[in-house]
Amino acid sequence: MPRKNKMKIKFPRKILKPIENFLRQKEGRLKKQKAELKKEDPYTDTSRVNDNAASDAEAAEESGHERITALRKEIDKALIEIRKTLTRIRLGKYGTCEKCGQMIDTDRLAIKPTATACIKCEKKKKAQEL
Repeated sequence: MPRKNKMKIKFPRKILKPIENFLRQKEGRLKKQKAELKKEDPYTDTSRVNDNAASDAEAAEESGHERITALRKEIDKALIEIRKTLTRIRLGKYGTCEKCGQMIDTDRLAIKPTATACIKCEKKKKAQEL
């Protein structure tokens, strides 16, 4: 059986360095934003435990906490994507589809630098989810 000749395409370091820098800056901003959200969380206010607030104030606190928790989860997802992408850069796998091994279109990477799948595989995934 003949072996398939798979070309391994890697981006030059001079192209990857700005992407890596952009992702590291974004990671720093997201970490800072996450810390700020934690400070805004009404549940982190220690004086609230001693406060016998009215039910409407308690509902507002709970709503605020849920909103902040949801935002922090979204930030966590983004941070995981960034860290995964930085690892793929370091391993020399950036820009190749995790599913089929083909190059991810550079226009797609320009829009979403953390993309791990080509458009074809992404469409297949979305179709399966429906």
